[in-house]
Amino acid sequence: MLLALAQWFSQDIRTFSVFNYITLRAVLAAMTSLFISFMIGPAMIRKLTAMKIGQSVRSDGPQTHLVKAGTPTMGGALILISVAASTLLWGDLANAYVWIVLLTTLGVGAIGWVDDYRKVVYRNSDGLSAKAKMFWQSLIALSVGVYLWTHATLPAHTELIVPFLKYAVFPLGALVFIVVVYLVIVGSSNAVNLTDGLDGLAIMPTVMVASALAIFSYVAGHAVFAKYLGVPHIPGAGELAVFCAAIAGAGLAFLWFNAYPAEVFMGDVGALALGAALGVVAVIVRQEIVLFIMGGVFVVEAVSVMLQVSYFKYTKKKTGVGKRIFLMAPLHHHFEQKGWKETQVVVRFWIITMLLVLLGLATLKLR
Repeated sequence: MLLALAQWFSQDIRTFSVFNYITLRAVLAAMTSLFISFMIGPAMIRKLTAMKIGQSVRSDGPQTHLVKAGTPTMGGALILISVAASTLLWGDLANAYVWIVLLTTLGVGAIGWVDDYRKVVYRNSDGLSAKAKMFWQSLIALSVGVYLWTHATLPAHTELIVPFLKYAVFPLGALVFIVVVYLVIVGSSNAVNLTDGLDGLAIMPTVMVASALAIFSYVAGHAVFAKYLGVPHIPGAGELAVFCAAIAGAGLAFLWFNAYPAEVFMGDVGALALGAALGVVAVIVRQEIVLFIMGGVFVVEAVSVMLQVSYFKYTKKKTGVGKRIFLMAPLHHHFEQKGWKETQVVVRFWIITMLLVLLGLATLKLR
């Protein structure tokens, strides 16, 4: 929106042509989303509190979490509002990729909003059924996969790239490509949601991974940099740096309110949407495996739940008594049960994510 206005003014005033630079608009997008979140955050928290939209805490969870009961949730709506407004202001609205990531994020966010609303307003502990949630997530992810396949202009736009190996590139057929897109978007969405169990645990890794994806997006959209670094050049992908920067800005502002002890929780509306956002950006810039590396904390959290549930069902079927691998799943609760304080778990997971993000960024040159 503001880009179009700046381009119009630049016809007479050359100074405004500076807004054509993606790097500048990415910085402005981060600052704008940060500002919006800080401005409307306190009012939104007061409104959620007044509406008694509070988080319920599982009775079989860590006893230290019982004091969190009633803390306002659905705060992820604050992030989505800030990201959407900032992207619409500073992004190139003629770019199809901008609309893909924005609509995917808001679409999955709507699924999370319905789930949260049913849980906290209608006091329905089940919220949106798992089947319904998966159906709508799948519909959105498959739609994205079909669109990206049908609109791919070069084979490189649908190839699977293996990091650290210069010539390890695998062409994907239509079906396999769409399945990969589906798995990445749905998988990352649910993985972030499972990680969102402690104050600040999910949002800071999201900020770090989004910031790294902004770099990958910029490189993929720049013909010279893409050729030099050996990544596929995807015209228009550079605009996703603006979107990723908006996530980083909004995420940092949300952390201000979500840091221990949290004033507000993200809820499914934020966690599902942000995970999907990271996934769709990764598939557009062809860095699915790198996302798997950088989001290692999300991956391990999701795997811990799958292993726990599978092993419990298996042992119960075999012996009649269900056994567990971890003291509690997701993994962050296991460490709490081991005696780690909540802040220790959160900060240590942040440190691990920072190292994994640096490893992911290293794939740009180490081949």
